Amino acid sequence: MGLWPVAPSGRALDLSSVLVEAPREPCHGDLSTNAAMVLAEPLLLEPLYIADKIAAVLMKDNDLTSVSVAGPGFINMTLSSTYFAQLIVEILSAGKDYGRCAPQNVKINIESVSANPTGPLHLGHCRGAVFADALANLLEFVGYDVTREYYINDAGIQVKFLLESAYLRYLEALGEEVEIHSGLYSGDYLKPIGESLVAKFGSSLKSMSCEEWTGLIEQIVIDEIMLIIREDLLNLGVKHDVFFSERALQSGAEGDRVADVIGKLSLNGDVYQGRLPPPKGAKQLSDLEDRDQVIFRSTAYGDDVDRSLIKADGSYTYFASDVAYHYDKYLRGFTRQVDVLGADHGGYVKRLCAAVKAVSGGEAILDVKICQLVKLLIDGKPFKMSKRFGNFVTCRELLSEVGLDAIRFMMLFRKNDTPMDFDLHKVVEQSRDNPVFYVQYAYARSMSVLRQFAEFECDIGTATELAHPEEIYEAIPEKLLVNTDYVILIDSGEISLIRRLMEWPKVVQTAGQAGEPHRIATYLHRLASDFHVHWNRGRTHGELRFVIANDRNITMARLGLVSSVAIVLSNGLRILGVSAPASMR
Repeated sequence: MGLWPVAPSGRALDLSSVLVEAPREPCHGDLSTNAAMVLAEPLLLEPLYIADKIAAVLMKDNDLTSVSVAGPGFINMTLSSTYFAQLIVEILSAGKDYGRCAPQNVKINIESVSANPTGPLHLGHCRGAVFADALANLLEFVGYDVTREYYINDAGIQVKFLLESAYLRYLEALGEEVEIHSGLYSGDYLKPIGESLVAKFGSSLKSMSCEEWTGLIEQIVIDEIMLIIREDLLNLGVKHDVFFSERALQSGAEGDRVADVIGKLSLNGDVYQGRLPPPKGAKQLSDLEDRDQVIFRSTAYGDDVDRSLIKADGSYTYFASDVAYHYDKYLRGFTRQVDVLGADHGGYVKRLCAAVKAVSGGEAILDVKICQLVKLLIDGKPFKMSKRFGNFVTCRELLSEVGLDAIRFMMLFRKNDTPMDFDLHKVVEQSRDNPVFYVQYAYARSMSVLRQFAEFECDIGTATELAHPEEIYEAIPEKLLVNTDYVILIDSGEISLIRRLMEWPKVVQTAGQAGEPHRIATYLHRLASDFHVHWNRGRTHGELRFVIANDRNITMARLGLVSSVAIVLSNGLRILGVSAPASMR
Protein backbone atom coordinates (compact mmCIF):
# COMPACT_ATOMS: atom_id res chain seq x y z
CA MET A 1 0.00 0.00 0.00
CA GLY A 2 2.95 2.35 0.51
CA LEU A 3 1.29 4.35 3.31
CA TRP A 4 1.97 1.93 6.17
CA PRO A 5 4.79 -0.53 5.25
CA VAL A 6 4.77 -2.09 8.73
CA ALA A 7 2.35 -2.48 11.60
CA PRO A 8 3.04 -0.82 14.99
CA SER A 9 4.31 -4.23 16.14
CA GLY A 10 7.13 -3.90 13.63
CA ARG A 11 5.87 -6.77 11.50
CA ALA A 12 5.26 -6.37 7.78
CA LEU A 13 1.59 -5.99 6.93
CA ASP A 14 -0.22 -9.06 5.66
CA LEU A 15 -2.07 -7.97 2.51
CA SER A 16 -3.21 -11.46 1.46
CA SER A 17 -6.83 -10.72 2.49
CA VAL A 18 -7.01 -7.43 0.61
CA LEU A 19 -9.43 -7.75 -2.32
CA VAL A 20 -9.81 -5.49 -5.32
CA GLU A 21 -12.82 -6.55 -7.37
CA ALA A 22 -15.89 -5.33 -9.18
CA PRO A 23 -18.60 -4.18 -6.72
CA ARG A 24 -21.91 -5.99 -6.69
CA GLU A 25 -23.76 -2.81 -7.67
CA PRO A 26 -22.51 -1.03 -10.86
CA CYS A 27 -23.55 2.32 -9.35
CA HIS A 28 -20.65 1.92 -6.88
CA GLY A 29 -18.11 2.19 -9.69
CA ASP A 30 -15.79 -0.20 -11.48
CA LEU A 31 -13.63 -1.42 -8.60
CA SER A 32 -13.96 -1.76 -4.85
CA THR A 33 -11.49 -2.73 -2.14
CA ASN A 34 -11.73 -3.84 1.47
CA ALA A 35 -8.14 -2.73 2.19
CA ALA A 36 -9.05 -0.26 4.96
CA MET A 37 -10.98 -2.87 6.94
CA VAL A 38 -8.23 -5.48 6.55
CA LEU A 39 -5.57 -3.03 7.74
CA ALA A 40 -7.55 -1.57 10.63
CA GLU A 41 -6.66 -4.21 13.22
CA PRO A 42 -2.89 -4.52 12.57
CA LEU A 43 -2.55 -0.71 12.31
CA LEU A 44 -4.71 -0.06 15.38
CA LEU A 45 -6.65 2.58 13.46
CA GLU A 46 -10.28 3.13 12.48
CA PRO A 47 -11.21 1.73 9.03
CA LEU A 48 -12.73 5.04 7.87
CA TYR A 49 -9.56 6.93 8.79
CA ILE A 50 -7.45 4.49 6.77
CA ALA A 51 -9.93 4.58 3.87
CA ASP A 52 -9.76 8.39 3.69
CA LYS A 53 -5.96 8.28 3.61
CA ILE A 54 -5.88 5.64 0.87
CA ALA A 55 -8.56 7.47 -1.15
CA ALA A 56 -6.53 10.67 -1.08
CA VAL A 57 -3.57 8.83 -2.64
CA LEU A 58 -5.72 7.02 -5.23
CA MET A 59 -7.27 10.29 -6.43
CA LYS A 60 -3.86 11.18 -7.90
CA ASP A 61 -4.04 8.17 -10.26
CA ASN A 62 -4.85 9.27 -13.80
CA ASP A 63 -6.64 5.97 -14.49
CA LEU A 64 -9.34 6.87 -11.94
CA THR A 65 -12.00 9.53 -12.37
CA SER A 66 -13.51 9.20 -8.90
CA VAL A 67 -12.74 7.57 -5.55
CA SER A 68 -15.23 7.40 -2.68
CA VAL A 69 -15.47 5.82 0.74
CA ALA A 70 -18.64 3.90 1.58
CA GLY A 71 -20.13 1.92 4.45
CA PRO A 72 -17.68 0.70 7.10
CA GLY A 73 -14.67 1.54 4.94
CA PHE A 74 -15.04 0.19 1.41
CA ILE A 75 -13.20 2.25 -1.19
CA ASN A 76 -15.05 2.49 -4.52
CA MET A 77 -13.28 3.57 -7.68
CA THR A 78 -14.43 4.57 -11.15
CA LEU A 79 -12.03 4.00 -14.02
CA SER A 80 -11.39 6.53 -16.75
CA SER A 81 -12.35 6.09 -20.39
CA THR A 82 -8.61 6.20 -21.15
CA TYR A 83 -8.08 3.12 -19.01
CA PHE A 84 -10.84 1.23 -20.82
CA ALA A 85 -9.33 2.23 -24.15
CA GLN A 86 -5.92 0.95 -23.08
CA LEU A 87 -7.51 -2.32 -21.97
CA ILE A 88 -8.87 -3.03 -25.46
CA VAL A 89 -5.45 -2.32 -26.95
CA GLU A 90 -3.93 -4.71 -24.41
CA ILE A 91 -6.38 -7.50 -25.32
CA LEU A 92 -5.89 -7.04 -29.05
CA SER A 93 -2.11 -6.98 -28.65
CA ALA A 94 -1.98 -10.05 -26.40
CA GLY A 95 -4.54 -12.10 -28.39
CA LYS A 96 -4.33 -15.76 -27.38
CA ASP A 97 -2.09 -14.80 -24.46
CA TYR A 98 -4.48 -12.31 -22.86
CA GLY A 99 -4.87 -13.43 -19.25
CA ARG A 100 -1.97 -15.89 -19.44
CA CYS A 101 0.41 -15.80 -16.45
CA ALA A 102 4.19 -15.87 -16.51
CA PRO A 103 5.88 -19.29 -16.02
CA GLN A 104 5.86 -20.39 -12.36
CA ASN A 105 8.73 -22.89 -12.68
CA VAL A 106 6.65 -25.38 -10.70
CA LYS A 107 5.90 -28.93 -11.84
CA ILE A 108 2.43 -30.34 -11.20
CA ASN A 109 1.33 -33.92 -11.78
CA ILE A 110 -2.38 -34.43 -12.41
CA GLU A 111 -3.46 -38.04 -12.13
CA SER A 112 -6.93 -38.74 -13.46
CA VAL A 113 -9.34 -41.42 -14.66
CA SER A 114 -7.02 -44.26 -13.54
CA ALA A 115 -9.83 -46.75 -14.02
CA ASN A 116 -9.30 -50.48 -13.72
CA PRO A 117 -8.45 -51.68 -17.25
CA THR A 118 -11.56 -53.84 -17.33
CA GLY A 119 -13.74 -52.14 -19.95
CA PRO A 120 -14.71 -48.95 -21.76
CA LEU A 121 -14.96 -45.69 -19.84
CA HIS A 122 -18.43 -45.14 -18.44
CA LEU A 123 -20.36 -42.04 -17.40
CA GLY A 124 -18.78 -42.13 -13.95
CA HIS A 125 -15.32 -41.69 -15.50
CA CYS A 126 -16.41 -39.05 -17.99
CA ARG A 127 -16.76 -36.13 -15.60
CA GLY A 128 -13.42 -36.80 -13.92
CA ALA A 129 -11.62 -37.14 -17.24
CA VAL A 130 -13.00 -33.88 -18.62
CA PHE A 131 -12.48 -32.03 -15.34
CA ALA A 132 -8.84 -33.13 -15.06
CA ASP A 133 -8.09 -32.22 -18.67
CA ALA A 134 -9.59 -28.75 -18.28
CA LEU A 135 -7.77 -28.31 -14.96
CA ALA A 136 -4.49 -29.18 -16.69
CA ASN A 137 -5.22 -26.65 -19.45
CA LEU A 138 -6.05 -24.02 -16.85
CA LEU A 139 -2.91 -24.62 -14.78
CA GLU A 140 -0.77 -24.46 -17.93
CA PHE A 141 -2.45 -21.14 -18.79
CA VAL A 142 -1.51 -19.72 -15.39
CA GLY A 143 2.11 -20.78 -15.84
CA TYR A 144 2.60 -24.25 -14.37
CA ASP A 145 4.51 -27.13 -15.94
CA VAL A 146 1.78 -29.80 -16.01
CA THR A 147 2.10 -33.55 -16.57
CA ARG A 148 -1.12 -35.48 -17.18
CA GLU A 149 -0.91 -39.04 -15.86
CA TYR A 150 -3.04 -42.19 -15.93
CA TYR A 151 -2.40 -44.85 -13.28
CA ILE A 152 -3.21 -48.25 -14.76
CA ASN A 153 -4.67 -50.42 -11.99
CA ASP A 154 -3.44 -53.61 -13.64
CA ALA A 155 -2.95 -55.58 -10.42
CA GLY A 156 -5.50 -57.03 -8.03
CA ILE A 157 -8.67 -59.03 -7.97
CA GLN A 158 -10.51 -57.04 -10.68
CA VAL A 159 -7.86 -57.96 -13.25
CA LYS A 160 -8.30 -61.61 -12.23
CA PHE A 161 -12.04 -61.32 -12.91
CA LEU A 162 -11.30 -59.64 -16.24
CA LEU A 163 -9.06 -62.49 -17.36
CA GLU A 164 -11.68 -65.07 -16.39
CA SER A 165 -14.26 -63.10 -18.39
CA ALA A 166 -11.97 -62.84 -21.42
CA TYR A 167 -11.24 -66.57 -21.24
CA LEU A 168 -14.97 -67.32 -21.34
CA ARG A 169 -15.27 -65.14 -24.45
CA TYR A 170 -12.33 -67.09 -25.88
CA LEU A 171 -14.23 -70.36 -25.33
CA GLU A 172 -17.33 -68.76 -26.83
CA ALA A 173 -15.34 -67.78 -29.93
CA LEU A 174 -14.33 -71.45 -30.23
CA GLY A 175 -18.02 -72.33 -30.43
CA GLU A 176 -18.61 -73.48 -26.86
CA GLU A 177 -21.62 -72.62 -24.75
CA VAL A 178 -20.57 -70.38 -21.85
CA GLU A 179 -22.25 -68.86 -18.83
CA ILE A 180 -20.84 -65.62 -17.48
CA HIS A 181 -21.31 -65.74 -13.75
CA SER A 182 -22.29 -62.83 -11.55
CA GLY A 183 -19.23 -60.77 -10.60
CA LEU A 184 -17.54 -61.24 -13.98
CA TYR A 185 -17.60 -58.79 -16.90
CA SER A 186 -20.43 -59.57 -19.29
CA GLY A 187 -20.15 -56.72 -21.79
CA ASP A 188 -19.99 -57.42 -25.51
CA TYR A 189 -16.75 -55.42 -25.73
CA LEU A 190 -14.92 -58.60 -24.63
CA LYS A 191 -16.12 -60.63 -27.64
CA PRO A 192 -13.51 -59.21 -30.08
CA ILE A 193 -10.84 -59.90 -27.47
CA GLY A 194 -11.96 -63.51 -27.23
CA GLU A 195 -11.79 -63.75 -31.01
CA SER A 196 -8.27 -62.25 -31.07
CA LEU A 197 -7.15 -64.86 -28.51
CA VAL A 198 -8.45 -67.60 -30.81
CA ALA A 199 -6.57 -66.05 -33.72
CA LYS A 200 -3.36 -66.02 -31.68
CA PHE A 201 -3.56 -69.27 -29.73
CA GLY A 202 -6.10 -71.40 -31.56
CA SER A 203 -7.57 -73.93 -29.13
CA SER A 204 -4.29 -74.49 -27.25
CA LEU A 205 -5.34 -72.52 -24.15
CA LYS A 206 -8.01 -75.13 -23.38
CA SER A 207 -5.39 -77.75 -22.53
CA MET A 208 -3.49 -75.47 -20.17
CA SER A 209 -3.91 -74.91 -16.46
CA CYS A 210 -5.49 -71.67 -15.24
CA GLU A 211 -2.10 -70.40 -14.13
CA GLU A 212 -0.58 -71.14 -17.55
CA TRP A 213 -3.22 -69.48 -19.71
CA THR A 214 -3.50 -66.54 -17.31
CA GLY A 215 0.20 -65.82 -17.71
CA LEU A 216 -0.11 -65.95 -21.50
CA ILE A 217 -3.16 -63.74 -21.97
CA GLU A 218 -2.83 -61.24 -19.10
CA GLN A 219 -0.80 -58.55 -20.87
CA ILE A 220 -2.63 -59.12 -24.15
CA VAL A 221 -6.04 -58.56 -22.58
CA ILE A 222 -4.92 -55.54 -20.57
CA ASP A 223 -3.34 -53.98 -23.67
CA GLU A 224 -6.55 -54.56 -25.67
CA ILE A 225 -8.67 -52.92 -22.97
CA MET A 226 -6.26 -50.01 -22.70
CA LEU A 227 -6.60 -49.47 -26.46
CA ILE A 228 -10.35 -49.11 -25.93
CA ILE A 229 -9.81 -46.71 -23.02
CA ARG A 230 -7.25 -44.63 -24.92
CA GLU A 231 -9.68 -44.33 -27.82
CA ASP A 232 -12.43 -43.25 -25.43
CA LEU A 233 -10.13 -40.62 -23.93
CA LEU A 234 -9.13 -39.37 -27.37
CA ASN A 235 -12.78 -39.04 -28.36
CA LEU A 236 -13.36 -36.99 -25.20
CA GLY A 237 -10.52 -34.68 -26.15
CA VAL A 238 -8.54 -35.91 -23.12
CA LYS A 239 -4.83 -36.52 -23.36
CA HIS A 240 -2.33 -38.12 -20.95
CA ASP A 241 1.42 -37.71 -21.09
CA VAL A 242 2.19 -40.76 -18.94
CA PHE A 243 0.51 -44.15 -18.50
CA PHE A 244 1.94 -45.70 -15.34
CA SER A 245 1.49 -49.40 -14.58
CA GLU A 246 0.68 -50.50 -11.02
CA ARG A 247 2.25 -53.90 -11.73
CA ALA A 248 5.53 -52.16 -12.58
CA LEU A 249 5.78 -51.03 -8.97
CA GLN A 250 6.30 -54.61 -7.85
CA SER A 251 7.86 -56.31 -10.85
CA GLY A 252 9.45 -53.57 -12.92
CA ALA A 253 13.08 -53.01 -13.83
CA GLU A 254 13.67 -51.17 -10.55
CA GLY A 255 12.53 -54.10 -8.43
CA ASP A 256 9.88 -54.06 -5.73
CA ARG A 257 9.30 -50.37 -5.10
CA VAL A 258 6.44 -51.09 -2.71
CA ALA A 259 8.89 -52.88 -0.42
CA ASP A 260 11.32 -49.99 -0.82
CA VAL A 261 8.86 -47.35 0.32
CA ILE A 262 7.69 -49.49 3.26
CA GLY A 263 11.35 -49.79 4.24
CA LYS A 264 11.73 -46.02 4.05
CA LEU A 265 8.70 -45.49 6.26
CA SER A 266 10.05 -48.08 8.71
CA LEU A 267 13.35 -46.22 9.03
CA ASN A 268 11.40 -43.05 9.83
CA GLY A 269 9.43 -44.82 12.54
CA ASP A 270 6.19 -44.56 10.60
CA VAL A 271 5.48 -48.32 10.42
CA TYR A 272 4.64 -50.80 13.16
CA GLN A 273 3.38 -54.36 13.58
CA GLY A 274 -0.08 -54.55 15.05
CA ARG A 275 -3.82 -54.93 14.61
CA LEU A 276 -6.47 -52.53 13.38
CA PRO A 277 -10.03 -52.19 14.65
CA PRO A 278 -12.82 -53.04 12.18
CA PRO A 279 -14.04 -50.15 9.99
CA LYS A 280 -16.72 -47.89 11.46
CA GLY A 281 -20.14 -49.41 11.01
CA ALA A 282 -18.77 -52.81 10.02
CA LYS A 283 -20.07 -55.92 11.72
CA GLN A 284 -17.62 -58.27 13.38
CA LEU A 285 -17.58 -60.91 10.65
CA SER A 286 -15.93 -64.27 11.16
CA ASP A 287 -13.66 -63.76 8.17
CA LEU A 288 -12.58 -60.24 9.19
CA GLU A 289 -8.81 -60.28 9.47
CA ASP A 290 -7.87 -59.70 13.11
CA ARG A 291 -4.23 -60.69 12.98
CA ASP A 292 -0.95 -58.82 13.09
CA GLN A 293 -0.30 -56.66 10.03
CA VAL A 294 2.30 -54.12 8.93
CA ILE A 295 0.66 -50.77 9.57
CA PHE A 296 1.42 -47.20 8.50
CA ARG A 297 1.14 -44.64 11.28
CA SER A 298 -1.00 -42.32 9.14
CA THR A 299 -2.68 -40.67 12.15
CA ALA A 300 0.66 -38.92 12.74
CA TYR A 301 0.05 -37.10 9.42
CA GLY A 302 -3.58 -36.08 9.80
CA ASP A 303 -5.51 -39.29 9.03
CA ASP A 304 -8.36 -40.56 11.20
CA VAL A 305 -6.96 -44.08 11.62
CA ASP A 306 -3.75 -45.90 10.84
CA ARG A 307 -3.67 -47.94 7.60
CA SER A 308 -2.52 -51.46 6.77
CA LEU A 309 0.33 -51.88 4.27
CA ILE A 310 0.98 -55.64 4.45
CA LYS A 311 -1.75 -58.09 5.36
CA ALA A 312 -1.25 -61.06 7.67
CA ASP A 313 -0.73 -63.35 4.66
CA GLY A 314 2.19 -61.22 3.49
CA SER A 315 0.43 -59.63 0.51
CA TYR A 316 0.37 -55.88 -0.06
CA THR A 317 -2.79 -53.87 0.41
CA TYR A 318 -4.06 -51.57 -2.34
CA PHE A 319 -2.99 -48.67 -0.17
CA ALA A 320 0.61 -49.90 -0.09
CA SER A 321 0.78 -49.59 -3.89
CA ASP A 322 -0.78 -46.13 -3.66
CA VAL A 323 1.94 -45.04 -1.25
CA ALA A 324 4.69 -46.36 -3.53
CA TYR A 325 3.11 -44.72 -6.56
CA HIS A 326 2.90 -41.28 -4.97
CA TYR A 327 6.46 -41.65 -3.70
CA ASP A 328 7.52 -42.41 -7.27
CA LYS A 329 5.87 -39.18 -8.42
CA TYR A 330 7.73 -37.29 -5.71
CA LEU A 331 11.04 -38.81 -6.84
CA ARG A 332 10.23 -37.59 -10.36
CA GLY A 333 10.20 -34.04 -9.04
CA PHE A 334 6.50 -33.49 -8.46
CA THR A 335 6.18 -31.62 -5.19
CA ARG A 336 2.69 -30.59 -6.31
CA GLN A 337 0.40 -33.53 -7.02
CA VAL A 338 -3.29 -33.61 -7.90
CA ASP A 339 -5.44 -36.74 -7.78
CA VAL A 340 -8.84 -36.59 -9.48
CA LEU A 341 -11.03 -39.29 -7.95
CA GLY A 342 -14.63 -40.40 -8.23
CA ALA A 343 -17.39 -39.85 -5.69
CA ASP A 344 -16.87 -43.31 -4.15
CA HIS A 345 -13.27 -42.46 -3.20
CA GLY A 346 -13.97 -39.67 -0.73
CA GLY A 347 -12.66 -41.83 2.10
CA TYR A 348 -9.24 -42.02 0.43
CA VAL A 349 -8.42 -38.32 0.75
CA LYS A 350 -6.90 -38.21 4.24
CA ARG A 351 -4.88 -41.41 3.89
CA LEU A 352 -3.39 -40.35 0.55
CA CYS A 353 -2.51 -36.89 1.83
CA ALA A 354 -0.93 -38.48 4.90
CA ALA A 355 1.12 -40.83 2.73
CA VAL A 356 2.45 -38.05 0.51
CA LYS A 357 3.38 -35.96 3.52
CA ALA A 358 5.21 -38.90 5.10
CA VAL A 359 7.20 -40.10 2.08
CA SER A 360 8.24 -36.57 1.07
CA GLY A 361 9.13 -35.33 4.52
CA GLY A 362 6.40 -32.72 4.19
CA GLU A 363 7.91 -31.29 1.00
CA ALA A 364 5.20 -32.49 -1.39
CA ILE A 365 1.56 -31.41 -1.35
CA LEU A 366 -1.31 -33.56 -2.59
CA ASP A 367 -4.59 -31.98 -3.62
CA VAL A 368 -7.39 -34.52 -4.07
CA LYS A 369 -10.29 -33.41 -6.25
CA ILE A 370 -13.50 -35.43 -5.94
CA CYS A 371 -15.88 -35.50 -8.89
CA GLN A 372 -19.42 -36.16 -7.79
CA LEU A 373 -21.98 -38.30 -9.59
CA VAL A 374 -23.71 -37.39 -12.83
CA LYS A 375 -27.37 -38.29 -13.21
CA LEU A 376 -28.47 -38.85 -16.81
CA LEU A 377 -31.91 -37.45 -17.61
CA ILE A 378 -34.31 -36.92 -20.51
CA ASP A 379 -36.78 -34.11 -19.91
CA GLY A 380 -36.05 -34.36 -16.22
CA LYS A 381 -36.57 -38.11 -15.95
CA PRO A 382 -33.83 -40.71 -15.23
CA PHE A 383 -32.57 -42.44 -18.37
CA LYS A 384 -30.47 -45.53 -19.07
CA MET A 385 -28.95 -46.29 -22.43
CA SER A 386 -28.43 -49.74 -23.87
CA LYS A 387 -26.45 -52.35 -21.98
CA ARG A 388 -24.39 -53.31 -24.99
CA PHE A 389 -21.20 -52.61 -23.05
CA GLY A 390 -22.49 -53.98 -19.75
CA ASN A 391 -24.73 -52.56 -17.06
CA PHE A 392 -23.54 -48.95 -17.42
CA VAL A 393 -23.68 -45.94 -19.75
CA THR A 394 -20.43 -45.48 -21.65
CA CYS A 395 -18.75 -42.24 -22.63
CA ARG A 396 -18.91 -43.50 -26.21
CA GLU A 397 -22.70 -43.75 -26.09
CA LEU A 398 -23.01 -40.30 -24.54
CA LEU A 399 -20.76 -38.81 -27.21
CA SER A 400 -22.93 -40.27 -29.96
CA GLU A 401 -26.02 -38.72 -28.36
CA VAL A 402 -24.91 -35.14 -27.63
CA GLY A 403 -21.40 -34.54 -28.99
CA LEU A 404 -18.08 -33.54 -27.46
CA ASP A 405 -18.67 -29.83 -26.86
CA ALA A 406 -21.91 -30.37 -24.95
CA ILE A 407 -20.32 -33.03 -22.75
CA ARG A 408 -17.23 -31.02 -21.90
CA PHE A 409 -18.92 -27.68 -21.28
CA MET A 410 -21.77 -29.09 -19.21
CA MET A 411 -19.45 -31.32 -17.16
CA LEU A 412 -17.47 -28.15 -16.36
CA PHE A 413 -20.38 -25.78 -15.78
CA ARG A 414 -20.79 -26.95 -12.20
CA LYS A 415 -18.15 -27.30 -9.50
CA ASN A 416 -16.60 -30.77 -9.58
CA ASP A 417 -17.69 -31.75 -6.05
CA THR A 418 -21.35 -30.91 -6.73
CA PRO A 419 -23.70 -33.64 -8.02
CA MET A 420 -25.11 -32.73 -11.41
CA ASP A 421 -28.05 -33.62 -13.63
CA PHE A 422 -27.22 -34.06 -17.31
CA ASP A 423 -30.37 -33.74 -19.41
CA LEU A 424 -29.80 -35.16 -22.89
CA HIS A 425 -32.46 -32.94 -24.47
CA LYS A 426 -31.44 -29.70 -22.77
CA VAL A 427 -27.78 -29.92 -23.76
CA VAL A 428 -28.60 -30.06 -27.49
CA GLU A 429 -31.23 -27.30 -27.48
CA GLN A 430 -30.37 -24.19 -29.46
CA SER A 431 -31.62 -21.74 -26.86
CA ARG A 432 -30.31 -19.44 -24.16
CA ASP A 433 -31.23 -22.14 -21.63
CA ASN A 434 -28.41 -24.29 -23.03
CA PRO A 435 -25.14 -22.78 -21.67
CA VAL A 436 -22.81 -24.31 -24.26
CA PHE A 437 -24.94 -23.14 -27.18
CA TYR A 438 -25.32 -19.70 -25.59
CA VAL A 439 -21.54 -19.23 -25.28
CA GLN A 440 -20.63 -20.70 -28.68
CA TYR A 441 -23.35 -18.62 -30.34
CA ALA A 442 -21.82 -15.47 -28.84
CA TYR A 443 -18.50 -16.37 -30.45
CA ALA A 444 -20.18 -17.16 -33.77
CA ARG A 445 -21.97 -13.81 -33.63
CA SER A 446 -18.70 -11.99 -33.02
CA MET A 447 -17.24 -13.75 -36.05
CA SER A 448 -20.21 -12.73 -38.18
CA VAL A 449 -19.60 -9.07 -37.25
CA LEU A 450 -15.93 -9.37 -38.16
CA ARG A 451 -16.79 -11.08 -41.45
CA GLN A 452 -19.22 -8.29 -42.22
CA PHE A 453 -16.47 -5.77 -41.61
CA ALA A 454 -13.92 -7.78 -43.61
CA GLU A 455 -16.25 -7.60 -46.61
CA PHE A 456 -16.89 -3.91 -45.99
CA GLU A 457 -13.23 -2.91 -45.51
CA CYS A 458 -11.07 -3.38 -48.60
CA ASP A 459 -7.83 -3.07 -46.62
CA ILE A 460 -8.54 -6.43 -45.00
CA GLY A 461 -9.94 -8.30 -47.95
CA THR A 462 -13.13 -10.30 -48.33
CA ALA A 463 -14.04 -13.15 -46.03
CA THR A 464 -13.50 -15.61 -48.87
CA GLU A 465 -9.86 -14.54 -49.17
CA LEU A 466 -9.12 -15.63 -45.62
CA ALA A 467 -8.20 -19.31 -45.24
CA HIS A 468 -10.01 -19.75 -41.93
CA PRO A 469 -12.65 -17.57 -40.24
CA GLU A 470 -10.49 -17.25 -37.11
CA GLU A 471 -7.92 -15.43 -39.21
CA ILE A 472 -10.40 -12.58 -39.47
CA TYR A 473 -10.12 -11.48 -35.88
CA GLU A 474 -6.36 -12.05 -36.01
CA ALA A 475 -5.92 -9.98 -39.14
CA ILE A 476 -8.18 -7.07 -38.21
CA PRO A 477 -6.46 -6.15 -34.92
CA GLU A 478 -3.03 -6.39 -36.51
CA LYS A 479 -3.82 -4.16 -39.48
CA LEU A 480 -6.35 -1.63 -38.28
CA LEU A 481 -7.56 -1.74 -34.72
CA VAL A 482 -4.59 -1.26 -32.43
CA ASN A 483 -4.29 2.46 -33.28
CA THR A 484 -8.02 3.15 -33.08
CA ASP A 485 -9.46 5.67 -30.61
CA TYR A 486 -11.47 3.58 -28.13
CA VAL A 487 -12.26 6.51 -25.84
CA ILE A 488 -15.39 7.10 -27.93
CA LEU A 489 -16.94 3.87 -26.61
CA ILE A 490 -19.26 5.44 -24.05
CA ASP A 491 -22.55 3.54 -24.36
CA SER A 492 -23.58 1.69 -21.19
CA GLY A 493 -23.64 -1.66 -23.02
CA GLU A 494 -20.14 -1.08 -24.38
CA ILE A 495 -18.82 -0.13 -20.95
CA SER A 496 -20.46 -3.24 -19.43
CA LEU A 497 -18.67 -5.43 -21.96
CA ILE A 498 -15.33 -3.76 -21.30
CA ARG A 499 -15.79 -4.16 -17.56
CA ARG A 500 -16.49 -7.85 -18.07
CA LEU A 501 -13.39 -8.26 -20.27
CA MET A 502 -11.35 -6.54 -17.56
CA GLU A 503 -12.28 -9.36 -15.15
CA TRP A 504 -10.76 -12.12 -17.29
CA PRO A 505 -7.15 -12.15 -15.97
CA LYS A 506 -8.38 -12.17 -12.36
CA VAL A 507 -10.90 -14.94 -13.13
CA VAL A 508 -8.16 -17.07 -14.67
CA GLN A 509 -5.78 -16.47 -11.77
CA THR A 510 -8.42 -17.19 -9.13
CA ALA A 511 -9.65 -20.32 -10.95
CA GLY A 512 -6.07 -21.58 -11.24
CA GLN A 513 -5.29 -20.97 -7.57
CA ALA A 514 -8.47 -22.78 -6.50
CA GLY A 515 -8.18 -25.55 -9.12
CA GLU A 516 -11.72 -24.82 -10.30
CA PRO A 517 -12.21 -24.70 -14.09
CA HIS A 518 -15.97 -24.24 -13.61
CA ARG A 519 -15.16 -20.58 -12.86
CA ILE A 520 -14.04 -20.24 -16.48
CA ALA A 521 -17.29 -21.72 -17.78
CA THR A 522 -19.49 -19.48 -15.62
CA TYR A 523 -17.46 -16.40 -16.59
CA LEU A 524 -17.83 -17.20 -20.29
CA HIS A 525 -21.58 -17.55 -19.80
CA ARG A 526 -21.73 -14.07 -18.21
CA LEU A 527 -19.61 -12.56 -20.98
CA ALA A 528 -21.81 -14.21 -23.60
CA SER A 529 -24.91 -12.85 -21.87
CA ASP A 530 -23.49 -9.29 -21.89
CA PHE A 531 -22.65 -9.62 -25.57
CA HIS A 532 -26.07 -11.00 -26.56
CA VAL A 533 -27.82 -8.23 -24.62
CA HIS A 534 -25.78 -5.54 -26.37
CA TRP A 535 -26.28 -7.24 -29.75
CA ASN A 536 -30.04 -7.16 -29.27
CA ARG A 537 -29.94 -3.47 -28.35
CA GLY A 538 -28.37 -2.81 -31.74
CA ARG A 539 -31.35 -4.45 -33.40
CA THR A 540 -33.73 -1.86 -31.97
CA HIS A 541 -31.32 1.09 -31.90
CA GLY A 542 -29.53 1.38 -35.22
CA GLU A 543 -26.96 3.81 -33.88
CA LEU A 544 -25.63 1.05 -31.58
CA ARG A 545 -24.81 -1.42 -34.35
CA PHE A 546 -21.23 -2.47 -34.65
CA VAL A 547 -20.69 -1.49 -38.29
CA ILE A 548 -21.88 2.03 -39.17
CA ALA A 549 -21.25 2.61 -42.86
CA ASN A 550 -20.89 6.40 -42.64
CA ASP A 551 -18.89 6.54 -39.39
CA ARG A 552 -15.53 4.87 -39.70
CA ASN A 553 -14.25 5.95 -36.29
CA ILE A 554 -17.06 4.40 -34.26
CA THR A 555 -17.02 1.32 -36.48
CA MET A 556 -13.33 0.80 -35.86
CA ALA A 557 -13.73 1.24 -32.12
CA ARG A 558 -16.65 -1.18 -31.94
CA LEU A 559 -14.84 -3.72 -34.08
CA GLY A 560 -11.99 -3.55 -31.58
CA LEU A 561 -14.47 -4.30 -28.82
CA VAL A 562 -15.99 -7.22 -30.75
CA SER A 563 -12.52 -8.58 -31.50
CA SER A 564 -11.70 -8.41 -27.79
CA VAL A 565 -14.85 -10.35 -26.93
CA ALA A 566 -13.96 -12.97 -29.55
CA ILE A 567 -10.43 -13.30 -28.19
CA VAL A 568 -11.55 -13.85 -24.60
CA LEU A 569 -14.33 -16.28 -25.57
CA SER A 570 -11.86 -18.24 -27.68
CA ASN A 571 -9.23 -18.29 -24.91
CA GLY A 572 -11.77 -19.50 -22.37
CA LEU A 573 -13.25 -22.19 -24.59
CA ARG A 574 -9.74 -23.41 -25.38
CA ILE A 575 -9.06 -23.90 -21.67
CA LEU A 576 -12.27 -25.91 -21.37
CA GLY A 577 -11.40 -27.96 -24.45
CA VAL A 578 -14.56 -26.77 -26.23
CA SER A 579 -14.57 -25.61 -29.85
CA ALA A 580 -15.21 -22.01 -30.85
CA PRO A 581 -17.32 -22.30 -34.04
CA ALA A 582 -17.05 -19.41 -36.47
CA SER A 583 -20.65 -19.93 -37.59
CA MET A 584 -23.72 -21.73 -36.30
CA ARG A 585 -27.02 -22.59 -37.91
